[in-house]
Amino acid sequence: MNNLLTRGAIAAIFEGQTIKYPVLQLLACKKMNTASSHSSGKTNDRYRLMLSDGEHTCTAMLNTQLNEMVSTGKLDVQAAMKVNDYTCSKILNNDRRVIVVLDLEIVKKGSEIGMTIGTPSPWRTPGQGAGPGPVQQQSRPTSYGTTGAAPSSSRPNGTKQQGSFYGQSNQAVGSNISPKKVHPISSLTPYQNRWTIKVRVTNKSKIRTWSNARGEGKLFSMDLSDQSGEIRCTAFKDTVDKYYDMIEIGKIYYVSRGTLKPANRQYTSINNDYELTFNNDTMVEPCVEEDVSIPAVQFDFKSIAHLEDTAEDSMIDVIGVCKSTSDLASVTIKSSNREVNKRSIQLVDDSQKEVSLTLWGKEAEEFDGSGNPVIAVKGARLSGFGGRSLSVLQSSIFQVNPDIPKAHHLKGWFDSEGHSQDSQSISSKMGGGGGSNTNWLNFHDVHAQNLGQGEKPDYFTVKGTILFVRKENCMYMACPSAECNKKVSENGDGSYRCEKCAKDYEGFKYRLLLSANVADATDNQWITCFQETAEQLLNKQAQELGSLKDQGEATEREYNQVFQDACFNDYMFKMRIKMETYNEEARLKCTCVNAQPINVRDYTKKLINDIRLMASA
Repeated sequence: MNNLLTRGAIAAIFEGQTIKYPVLQLLACKKMNTASSHSSGKTNDRYRLMLSDGEHTCTAMLNTQLNEMVSTGKLDVQAAMKVNDYTCSKILNNDRRVIVVLDLEIVKKGSEIGMTIGTPSPWRTPGQGAGPGPVQQQSRPTSYGTTGAAPSSSRPNGTKQQGSFYGQSNQAVGSNISPKKVHPISSLTPYQNRWTIKVRVTNKSKIRTWSNARGEGKLFSMDLSDQSGEIRCTAFKDTVDKYYDMIEIGKIYYVSRGTLKPANRQYTSINNDYELTFNNDTMVEPCVEEDVSIPAVQFDFKSIAHLEDTAEDSMIDVIGVCKSTSDLASVTIKSSNREVNKRSIQLVDDSQKEVSLTLWGKEAEEFDGSGNPVIAVKGARLSGFGGRSLSVLQSSIFQVNPDIPKAHHLKGWFDSEGHSQDSQSISSKMGGGGGSNTNWLNFHDVHAQNLGQGEKPDYFTVKGTILFVRKENCMYMACPSAECNKKVSENGDGSYRCEKCAKDYEGFKYRLLLSANVADATDNQWITCFQETAEQLLNKQAQELGSLKDQGEATEREYNQVFQDACFNDYMFKMRIKMETYNEEARLKCTCVNAQPINVRDYTKKLINDIRLMASA
């Protein structure tokens, strides 16, 4: 038993030596409540440890990411543990130092040892009181492990890669930042005011502006990473101008000073109790030399199967193979009345579950799903829309075929067996497989179930046939501004007035607002179709149709033929239904969100699944 621990490790560490993977014994563990979270109201716990090497004891702090090992009893008192990664941090306004345990694995549980190994005494530096003294800088080594290792968030055995010692740098970065006092991200708390972190920028948002009763301004946010963890950072107003152009994704910087506050987990998937805000005293200096020990992006992937048990609106990391993609579509954001492109892709992993992931804007336009690429997303929002579905946000990190072990494993699985296996979608309330991620119903069931009567709209998918398209009032003259689609009025002098923009324009653009009657084998329903969907059903652009209408009798026959040709065509309709009040009269409004031609293969699969369900009932 005496040979189980790495004797002399504690003394060596505090004298500035590097001890790789020391085995130490946990003699005591005490919970400390550090702060409260605004979003959850929960206390952010930290654990103070007393460690022994059989000869000496010392105080240590446990990385908050390892708290679960204590709460689940995996790490118990008198356990022997191998410390895979650690650092020494100086206590604020004190010469004492404390070990921060960043990563560990259990060698032998305390319940199996049942005793204190050796007769350890508190470590004392000559001339100091009890407890560890200051590190001797002149004898500090330059690295923990092998220099020049490939960047990675983890080693094959699950331990974190560590290439350079915290607090060591071969370059000076200015008088205001001392490279000898670099702290790990995991050690930062609001009670510190003198710290410097050496971090890699893994994500950076665009500059956003705001305006309210208290004033206006701009901001941007970024994600910072080092060997110990990650933290979200936000810059406001003057610091935006000072640092935005200088900071680049993938580069390493020294950051000192700033305001730390409890993180709002509702808006980030980063596993850190705190978030950082730049202030007037913040200093950011680029690190000229690359440090491969600092990982580029740290993922905490959830299996797609586990998303069903995850709370809605959670921010999660997910990885999967792109099984299929939808066509590019446009939607109008009500809050800004702005059109945005979107695309839905189906992700599948080796749990044989699949989920719908929505891409927006440029990512949706440029995405190519050919070849079934592996998709990794950090910080996707989980929604309860249509069962469970995911959406990529502006703050998310979206990667195609990332060079990480999990991606290689999933690609190998899909190419060898996954492509031929049936997977179950968690993005459909009733199962299916007809190419949509909403509830399959017929019109009779929609009316019988009184859908759309609640506070929120209901969504369903139906295979229907267009019986009639109303050509009267199917178009209106809209504002020509790209950001505005409001109706304009004629001024009488050849110009047009948009009340929303408060501007006069020389021209206008046509927009479609189409009303159609759709039927299936059970019933029929009047539906409303907006611009993109209406253009698809009519197979004609709004401007072309407007030109035919404006030419009068010369093109009247051709104009009418557009509406006749649209009838008696079959589509897969994705519908939104909601009771709305207009002129104090309640009406059930059914809007077509999307319409796709029938995919015979997918629809046949849906019918087969329905038959199996009925046969097993």
